[in-house]
Amino acid sequence: MLPYILAWFPMLLLAVLNGFLREFVLKKYAGDFTAHQLSTITLLLLFAVYIGVIISRFPPASALQAVLVGVLWVCLTLTFEFGFGLYRGNSWDTLLADYNLLKGRLWVLIPLWVLLAPYLFYTFLNKH
Repeated sequence: MLPYILAWFPMLLLAVLNGFLREFVLKKYAGDFTAHQLSTITLLLLFAVYIGVIISRFPPASALQAVLVGVLWVCLTLTFEFGFGLYRGNSWDTLLADYNLLKGRLWVLIPLWVLLAPYLFYTFLNKH
């Protein structure tokens, strides 16, 4: 699993770069709420490309391993996101606000995608 742990770190870099794009470009033109929605879609696409490359270059040995990669990545992602957010002094209410689909917040799609994508790409790549 070490290659998959190491493969998670570039995802962190993609997320940070995506955050910079949101804060310094998208917000100027679209406002805060729309910028967050667009940023979520952008990051989903970036992660799709990246995860597709990783799973094709370092294919899991089985469907179970692909599932475990997704579990590992979502645990690392959520640990970083909430740990860093709390370190910066954000409250739990603030941190969880972006996960409220009923208020149009789409961020919950990111950890869901990180969880499911390794298995979905594994399945897709092994059908051919």
